[in-house]
Amino acid sequence: MFDSGFGGLTVARALIDLLPDEDLVYFGDTGRYPYGPRPLDEVREFAREITQYLIDTHNVKMVVVACNNASAAALEILRFEHDVPIVGVIDPGVRALLAATRNRRVGVIATVGTVASGAYQRAVTATRAPVHLQCSACPGFVEFVERGETDSENVHVLAERLLAPVREARVDALLLGCTHYPFLAHTIGDVMGRDVVLVSSADETAFEVRSILTETGLGRRSGRGDGKGKHTFVSSGDVGWFKRLGGQLLGPEVESVESHQWD
Repeated sequence: MFDSGFGGLTVARALIDLLPDEDLVYFGDTGRYPYGPRPLDEVREFAREITQYLIDTHNVKMVVVACNNASAAALEILRFEHDVPIVGVIDPGVRALLAATRNRRVGVIATVGTVASGAYQRAVTATRAPVHLQCSACPGFVEFVERGETDSENVHVLAERLLAPVREARVDALLLGCTHYPFLAHTIGDVMGRDVVLVSSADETAFEVRSILTETGLGRRSGRGDGKGKHTFVSSGDVGWFKRLGGQLLGPEVESVESHQWD
């Protein structure tokens, strides 16, 4: 699985908890983050590079695009180019969002690139669910998470300003449409209020992975069954920083981090 940096660790946590016997390789492209402000064409090429690396170097049986920007930019072409199952985070997130709403007014917050791509708008429209959707970009959130600053006064002030449109839209369910955003859930929840359900795509994505592994027979059959899948972490940036912050955000599974430098 891969992300522009640390955000995909929310999906990794859900996968490790749900499928403890499975080996997992996590690639954090911290040398090139953030993806949000970049053109989608550039993000698409990054996603293709990382997917090829995971297949060629680690012989993975499935790739999880644990990044909303990369899912929006590259999911379809990755599925066309590779035989292994490719799972994104957008459709699982939308399913969870629609299941959570009561007043049929839903919101999605994401990076500038993801919102501009229209990926969530199309995904919600495709369900034909009778809901009103408010999408809002939240530039700056990713950078706070990547610095490990998830509950400061500065991020709270920024959240008050950026979340104003979804508050005004009176949504009762808000999808955190970037895998970094669950790390800001406490701040976002304070701003939105207790009546708004915050939805993360992480758990729903993990359920989809389990379903595909079961249906295709690719799941690790519990010959070992000891819940000790191997966890490998790779970073294209500062591996020391990745280990420190990754361990803080994910947990003890981040024992070591390998370095990968792009040519």
